[in-house]
Amino acid sequence: MSLDPVLKALAAALADEGPAVEFGPAGTGATGAWRVWQPTTAVGSLPEHTAVVVRTSGSTGTPKATALTIDALAASSASTAVALRGEGQWLLALPLEYIAGVQVLVRSLYAGTRPVEMNPAAGFTPEAFADAAEELTDPVRFTSLVPTQLRRLLEDPSPRVAKALRRFNAVLLGGAPIPPGLLERAGEAGVHVVTTYGSAETCGGCVYNGKPLDGVSVRLADDGRIRLGGEVVAAGYVGDPARTAEHFVEEGGERWFVTSDVGEIGDDGRLHVLGRTDDVVITGGVKVSAAHIARELEGIGGVREAFVVGVRDAEWGQALAAAVVLSGDQGGSLDEVRGSAVVRLGRLAPKTWLVVDELPHLPNGKPDRQTLGEALSRAHAARHGHGASGP
Repeated sequence: MSLDPVLKALAAALADEGPAVEFGPAGTGATGAWRVWQPTTAVGSLPEHTAVVVRTSGSTGTPKATALTIDALAASSASTAVALRGEGQWLLALPLEYIAGVQVLVRSLYAGTRPVEMNPAAGFTPEAFADAAEELTDPVRFTSLVPTQLRRLLEDPSPRVAKALRRFNAVLLGGAPIPPGLLERAGEAGVHVVTTYGSAETCGGCVYNGKPLDGVSVRLADDGRIRLGGEVVAAGYVGDPARTAEHFVEEGGERWFVTSDVGEIGDDGRLHVLGRTDDVVITGGVKVSAAHIARELEGIGGVREAFVVGVRDAEWGQALAAAVVLSGDQGGSLDEVRGSAVVRLGRLAPKTWLVVDELPHLPNGKPDRQTLGEALSRAHAARHGHGASGP
């Protein structure tokens, strides 16, 4: 699609001279993943000076519409430019229904540069990425990717793709857990990667390489839940005051977003995200993070990607089940991987395994938790004779 209509509407919204622009997946009423905001009595009015509404599909939870104000987006854009040591031209490689894609347009407007979009009809391929990268004219270049995209680009043998990646001043990487070895491989290829952490509620990534951007604060609650504060925090959820009150709080004169992630601050002062609060599995009376188990599996030779979830189990209450993508170039059969998992994890090694060619992902690069959870639950029930239904 042409970016001109959405850029024009977004520029008017950011200047407070036009209505907010809504971005959302198919099924929300948006055309081409965006539309000018159209108030309805069912949803209610927007917070004052809202420029962007990002609506989720609710594939892993209840749908929500996050309201981002002009001031929040301006603060995010300015702090990003400081962190990246300048403004430049952006390549749009992510769908516009996700905040990382929207921010490519917002940052471009504030920088006064024209973004280049990958050919939507081609989907994400290394060739399409290289084609779009070659259209960039500014010497300072940025793009935002998810780990699956970066992995595909690094695995492509074409020198043209490698050259395109190296020409970016920074490749922002976020949206999903980063597999072991991916950052090292990118560094060896001469690609400057900046890891990001954030969400639509914080105008996208607001913690770069574990450090908060200028004007952003990070705190850990007593239970380890991550709180993000500062001017980048959204105004709240449109038409959902109860959820807004639950996740947005005012403390010490600062506005905070209470995430659903748990983390820790390392000795180097950097934030390390450990997993989601709903990621905890209680199996045989032991609490364990499914994301932690997945990372352990990805550290086993022969495993390229892993997804772990808790499924219902008659004996253990919940059991760990894993879907893995095996890496043929490193060898290793499933039996060998399972054996290594027992050595690494003991009784916490998954009870059920599925080998898949690729993990299903949502358009924003995150694993499709619902699809994977249902498949693993069915596999566990079939193999262990339990009436499991759902993760």
